[in-house]
Amino acid sequence: MLRDSQIQEMKQATGVDQSIVVPNVMLRTSFTSLIENNFLHYADFPIILINKGEALDISSKFFKRSFDIAFSLAVLILGLPIFLLVAAITKLTSKGPVLYKQERIGLHEKPFFIYKFRSMYVDAEKFGPQLAKDVDPRITPWGRLMRKTRLDEIPQFWNVLKGDMSIVGPRPERAHFIKQIVEKAPSYKKLLTIKPGITSIGQVNFGYAQTVDEMCERMLLDLQYLQGINFFSDIQIILKTVKVMFQGKGK
Repeated sequence: MLRDSQIQEMKQATGVDQSIVVPNVMLRTSFTSLIENNFLHYADFPIILINKGEALDISSKFFKRSFDIAFSLAVLILGLPIFLLVAAITKLTSKGPVLYKQERIGLHEKPFFIYKFRSMYVDAEKFGPQLAKDVDPRITPWGRLMRKTRLDEIPQFWNVLKGDMSIVGPRPERAHFIKQIVEKAPSYKKLLTIKPGITSIGQVNFGYAQTVDEMCERMLLDLQYLQGINFFSDIQIILKTVKVMFQGKGK
């Protein structure tokens, strides 16, 4: 661990008042370019610098929330025929409810229920929480198609309208996995200072994580997002998400 004197010395060297986070998960080479502006070495320690304070000011929060509501209403109204078709196919192709809800951790570590079109067989997690894999017998054939096109995520626009989520933001995780992530990468808690999102830079550039270590790697992308949240970056992420949907590159 770094001593307080070393931390103060680094703050003086950088000339800014910043939090200093030493990640426990070593960075892969492919990710170093993504955080080069916030990454340095000190006494052989790899360090990510994360600015203190709120990620969004009041006006930005208001604009982002207004966009979330307008966008979600437009999607839910214009896409209603497609959503009804997806719901009908989900019901007809496997036993169980159309919708599936699961507790996730949101803004300021507040739990909420996230909604999805059910893509797995009933009682898929009767042996406890598990991360989805490329070849996962718990997923129905129709559910596999929904996941590839991200159609299973559509009910989360209701979560956005309720205020639990945003269109763009770090993906919400379950408490079971957050505990494991924080043990490896304590800086994950920084992601809990903004609303989680339906899509994120981590989702489109990294994809779904199959292990806790991969979740930690994806976290680095989402931490980078926190450094420059703005309307144009959100639009870029949304457009990339639409591309992933049409290409069927989800999991």
